[in-house]
Amino acid sequence: MIVLLGGSTAFCQTEICDNGIDDDFDNLIDLNDPDCSCALIEPVSFIPNPSFEEMDCCPVDRSQLDCATDWMQASEPTTDFIHTCNWLGWQNFPPPMPFPDGEGIMGFRDGRIIGEGNNTNYGPEPFWKEYAGACLINPLLANQTYRFQFDVGFVDDLRSPPINITFYGTSDCENLPFGIGNNAFGCPTNSLNWVKLGDRLVSGIDGDVWINTFENITPEQDIYAIAIGPACDPVFNPVSTYYFFDNLILADLESFELVVSEENHPCSPDFTISIPNNADFEYQWYQNGIALPGETNSELLMNYGEGIFQVRIIDGSTCRISVDYEYEIPIFNQQPIVSICEGDAFQLGENQLTESGSYLDTIQTGNGCDSIVSLELSVIGTRFDTVAVSILQGETYQIEEFEFTEEGDYPVTLTSSIGCDSLLFLQLSHFNIFIPNIFSPDNDGINDTFLPFGPDGEIVDYHLSIYNRWGNLLFEGKEWDGRNREPGVYTYRLDVEFAAGTSNSFFGSITLVK
Repeated sequence: MIVLLGGSTAFCQTEICDNGIDDDFDNLIDLNDPDCSCALIEPVSFIPNPSFEEMDCCPVDRSQLDCATDWMQASEPTTDFIHTCNWLGWQNFPPPMPFPDGEGIMGFRDGRIIGEGNNTNYGPEPFWKEYAGACLINPLLANQTYRFQFDVGFVDDLRSPPINITFYGTSDCENLPFGIGNNAFGCPTNSLNWVKLGDRLVSGIDGDVWINTFENITPEQDIYAIAIGPACDPVFNPVSTYYFFDNLILADLESFELVVSEENHPCSPDFTISIPNNADFEYQWYQNGIALPGETNSELLMNYGEGIFQVRIIDGSTCRISVDYEYEIPIFNQQPIVSICEGDAFQLGENQLTESGSYLDTIQTGNGCDSIVSLELSVIGTRFDTVAVSILQGETYQIEEFEFTEEGDYPVTLTSSIGCDSLLFLQLSHFNIFIPNIFSPDNDGINDTFLPFGPDGEIVDYHLSIYNRWGNLLFEGKEWDGRNREPGVYTYRLDVEFAAGTSNSFFGSITLVK
């Protein structure tokens, strides 16, 4: 105790970092107080620019991995740098959205089909394998264990079947790239300068998904540069295959083993978090920087609700703290637009809706998460429409599975795409077109050209072809004036499109007189 002038006293206290109390009266408790600082446990990747966020240029097309800082095309078949700044990849290989970490990813093939989508030079290239390469920030030392953790993106089951993601290493950065000038060189280990470090079989299940996985590796020699991509085996797939990489973390194994992981779904009341257990460690858990009393195991004993969680680990005289784990119960927002038939009802939560309008409700998903539903409901009543159609005599008019040939009035009941009744009253009539069999191109203003005639509005378009007696085409167009042709008999073909949506072809002969 210290006695101050005037007789007041002050207590010299230091912050105790695991009792949830502001021991030194500075309004900072436990980890929020600089007195309680510990070394942060966080894997730092030996791979530079591990999430393809740093750029030397914004990609505008395929094969521009060199725009990603510190990355290079490792193989002759070229990988793709995909970034939201401009180029989002091939139209037929859309990446899953959003990206796992940031705005940049890498795309690569494992075998491809030449001429895919046309009939020229079509065929498989099973050894077309695309790899990305980089020199490591720190080398991997021989006989030490490391973990390579990464995200793989899949297009769909056909274009991204299960793949053995393979990790290769070399003792010298000068060995990048490999297989120069040979598109069918295949994998890096076809060169004596490269070794396989490990592989992981990854499946995208139903596609359009990112999968996070890892592989532990123990190199037998010091490794200074890496290449990542598909395995060495040739791929025989009916279409080109394509995948994506992001968030490539390569670090010593211990920095991964002290990472917080989840137990159960975040919406479950039994949700908790844990860290790998070590009998030689002492643990203390914190929420928002304040110690949780009694939480001194490698796993939290209960669900404390949302917040920022960390665990402090004491190993002898060493103090380490995990990176922030943010626990936030997800809330899903849905904005469906639904149509139902008149007389039907739509179930929203506990309510049955029968009238058009906007509705808002909160329901629980199967995992116990709240789902806020903003529903736009339309009730479609029975529709009555009258349609007047005129068709060429002898033609057939079709509405869905119904066909009509004779003139008359017909009531028709149709079913919409959602199953609602639509009543149609069809008024069907006939018309004919007149095709002359003789004309005289003598410029007297009467029958000077050959063309068809029909009721106003019934003929939408037509095309006329004229042939001589030997079948040679003499004329194509709308109206034939017969100029410079000898009198005689010619044949024609007339293709007509009608206003009712039908079409027909007419054949016959026309006599030209002068």
